[in-house]
Amino acid sequence: MKQAFWFNTPPGTKARCFVPVDGAAALPAAVVRGAAPGRTVLITAGIHSAEYVGIQAAIELADELEPAAVCGCVIILPVVNRTGFEHRTMSVVHEDGKNLNRLFPGDPDGTPGDRIAWMLSACVFPHIDYYIDLHSGDGFEELTPYIYCQGAADAQTARRSREMAMQADVPYLVASPLARGGAYNHAGSMGIPGVLLERGGMGCWSRAEVDADKKDVRNMLRFLGVLGGVSEPRIHTPADVGTVIYETAPATGCWYPAKRAGQPVARGELLGSICDYHGRTLAVCRARQDGVLLYQTATLNILQDTPMVAYGQRPRTEERQWN
Repeated sequence: MKQAFWFNTPPGTKARCFVPVDGAAALPAAVVRGAAPGRTVLITAGIHSAEYVGIQAAIELADELEPAAVCGCVIILPVVNRTGFEHRTMSVVHEDGKNLNRLFPGDPDGTPGDRIAWMLSACVFPHIDYYIDLHSGDGFEELTPYIYCQGAADAQTARRSREMAMQADVPYLVASPLARGGAYNHAGSMGIPGVLLERGGMGCWSRAEVDADKKDVRNMLRFLGVLGGVSEPRIHTPADVGTVIYETAPATGCWYPAKRAGQPVARGELLGSICDYHGRTLAVCRARQDGVLLYQTATLNILQDTPMVAYGQRPRTEERQWN
């Protein structure tokens, strides 16, 4: 990419285009460039292509944000895994079957998923100041709203990432211990503060969820000085969740969860079981710590070595309420 696509958008204007990716499908994009100079913020959605709340929120934000209210530039990529979206492949890129959020920094000579990750890493990230990545539970997952910040970045980047996350109207905040393993974590390794917002799931979206995502993004943009106006009121202040345990399925079969996302769990408590097609138990999952269930597979089918449940340690502010 010889010149970043948003450089052609004059101050005080908005533009829509498709960003070319060598060896992969072009990505829809919107650029909102304010008349006044300021920071550049990237907003992405659809890295997992069945996470529809974030996709719809990004599409609407591209339509609703106006240059007159912006200082700097907002770049929006609403469907990063475009072919996955168009072929309903959920977590993976259609052409290569790879999870795009595990491919960063990517490879310019690799498969289409590798090339998309490389384009973002090499051609977009070096030109941005902040990053907001919108996610949901996948087509088979339910979750409670929460947000990730960059816990493994350098101190200044991690602090700014946490400050961004604290603007979200969600009950829980998870500080990622990883420097890699996701677009926003890779951005953090480059010194770019970023967050990953989780809301919705099960291949659905609602007006309330989309509006909540948009409110969170606008509040973050206002906090960063990129969007004018007063922050919108919130119900929640994100509470820190401690160590998160991610359990993958030990077998393929029928999954019977015992809890719902957002509910408290106690150490030793049954979280669910996997049975074969004759109803015989193949595996049982029990909590290894007290905590809150962040997300889980909620469909009847479950596949070996795929996500089963994820639960984090109880936020201290909620221990008394749950006990």
